Amino acid sequence: MFAVERRDDIAILSMRHGPANAMDVDFCVGLTMVARELAVSPVRAIVLTGEGKIFGAGVDLPRLLEGGIDYIRKFLPALDEMLETLFFCDKPLIAAVNGHAIAGGCLLACSADRRFMVAGKARIGVPELRVGVPFPTVAMEIMRARTGPSFYEEVVLGGATYAAQEARQRGLIDVVVEEGELLTEAICAADSLAAIRPDIFSFSKQQARQPVRAAIETHTRLNAARIQELWESAEAQEAIRGFVARTLKK
Repeated sequence: MFAVERRDDIAILSMRHGPANAMDVDFCVGLTMVARELAVSPVRAIVLTGEGKIFGAGVDLPRLLEGGIDYIRKFLPALDEMLETLFFCDKPLIAAVNGHAIAGGCLLACSADRRFMVAGKARIGVPELRVGVPFPTVAMEIMRARTGPSFYEEVVLGGATYAAQEARQRGLIDVVVEEGELLTEAICAADSLAAIRPDIFSFSKQQARQPVRAAIETHTRLNAARIQELWESAEAQEAIRGFVARTLKK
């Protein structure tokens, strides 16, 4: 499901969960575990990437439909834990977005400190509302922190996906690179951040992201029950079935 390669003291964490890195419970739990292991390992920084033309395709919707309410009640906490683990990782985390990064794939990219995306046909965005489900609190606060303020509601409420240059304008990524240069540029950025004294980098990163952590804590208390209710509703299940029929089964 995941592979770790070391380039000197930089870890390249490659996601290899099926053809699209679709997120199910096993993916979320597995990525959380690997990220935590790397966070306490001797590596100085982590580069997160995928393979082929897809970085991440978001939630495994057919698996969600198959599992029903019991599965949703396992999946949402696992998704939250994975995103928090990545977003608040003490070590530098660089996203090398090798292809499409849709919904959860976009959130994975946005959890990184620096985000590089390959030029070309790849698209990135968060179409959750068009799928028929609301953003979990952690996902919403990561998007709020990452998206340019003037584009936040467009990106979140509009549910569009963007080519690399459009995504850069909206704050979803930082740098657009040619395909052959993606990993080299990401490793270079990882090496640059890793040159900062680790305890100073970690402390400063947590300081910078404290407002996000506080917002997650506050909004989880306010919205958790409603989010769960909406994901479990018959209307959401029907909307997901329609979305799968229109897109994934073409």
